Amino acid sequence: MIKESQSAVTAETIGVSKEMAEKTVFPILLTISLSHLLNDTLQSLIPSIYPMVKDTYALSFSQVGLITLTFQLAASLLQPVVGFYTDKKPQPFSLAVGMSLTMTGLIVLAINHSYQILLVSVALIGLGSSVFHPEASKVAYMASGGRRGLAQSIFQVGGNAGSALGPLLAAAIIIPYGQTSILWFCLLALLAITLLVGVGKWYSGNMHRIKGKPGASAKAGPVLSKGRVTGAVIILLVLIFSKYFYLACISSYYTFYLIDKFHVSVQNSQVYLFVFLFSVAAGTLLGGPLGDRFGRKYIIWFSILGAAPFTLLLPYVSLFWTCVLTVFIGFILASAFSAILVYAQELIPGKVGTVAGLFFGFAFGMGGLGSALLGMLADHTSIQNVFRVCAFLPLIGLLTGLLPDIGGRKR
Repeated sequence: MIKESQSAVTAETIGVSKEMAEKTVFPILLTISLSHLLNDTLQSLIPSIYPMVKDTYALSFSQVGLITLTFQLAASLLQPVVGFYTDKKPQPFSLAVGMSLTMTGLIVLAINHSYQILLVSVALIGLGSSVFHPEASKVAYMASGGRRGLAQSIFQVGGNAGSALGPLLAAAIIIPYGQTSILWFCLLALLAITLLVGVGKWYSGNMHRIKGKPGASAKAGPVLSKGRVTGAVIILLVLIFSKYFYLACISSYYTFYLIDKFHVSVQNSQVYLFVFLFSVAAGTLLGGPLGDRFGRKYIIWFSILGAAPFTLLLPYVSLFWTCVLTVFIGFILASAFSAILVYAQELIPGKVGTVAGLFFGFAFGMGGLGSALLGMLADHTSIQNVFRVCAFLPLIGLLTGLLPDIGGRKR
């Protein structure tokens, strides 16, 4: 009787533990999303001050592109390494360390007086990002309770909201008060460090969650050959290329495009950039849950190819319709990344950090490379021609049809 009673208690305890492990931990998801908001707000200050630093240092568009390339390379090259390392040896407090690097970069950016030191400062901010993203994405996975698309969308919407806030804050604070006013943003970095120390404590006590539910991979769909998985990952990376090359066009050169074509002021151009980036934030929240509900492949297909009609029209319309079309473009394109990331994590189970590092790193790298190449194109042709050329990038979304159907769909 005693043994039966102990067995019943043990079984009940295991059942409670499994139930707790399966629950979505919304406080952690919201905290990591807020941290992502703060992180990406600080990062988005870099492109937001391009018109100011272009005049201050008498830069060409190619040199402006090199700033983005330096930042994105620093932010991308280490991400797969960080993800691979922390899959083997979790580092719960590396998130706070990464944010400390970002704060150091902000201080250098605020007090520097040369183009070369400017590149060093953005590289430091990029290094902070390279630590933050794969580990923060892993925390979102751990706290998802199986609702991985929803969790990634909550995490991503914080980052995109931060990217949208950056231009507004730059227009309100940095443009009027100068480069040294960037020091005020160190307060946001300190807040983020405090939040991430708390997240690190939760991470330390919940590492078992990274293993996911037993049998989950078996339910995800048919077992794919290594060649099929490799082919699918390559297609996903090509889709990331199309998305982030186009986003580099908008985030780095949209303000210049509006100033050149419609003669708007620098501060007004930042407001238009905010409208676009806010639409990106709004669209992000839908991609993950819709992927959970209808299948990630279909959301990926819509979110890349669906933007094509609007991007093709954009270079030929008035200022009003430019603003309207960028809202549709941002909203549709934004739903892609959460679905792509979770789809890839389901393709390669057990490598959450490695996959997050690879895809975040590749996305950042493509954004930086795109900015540099598009800057050269703008110098040799015109900024308006950049938007005409990039309009065709979403058509690459046709490749989504070659992806296998796996998981993420409720019957």
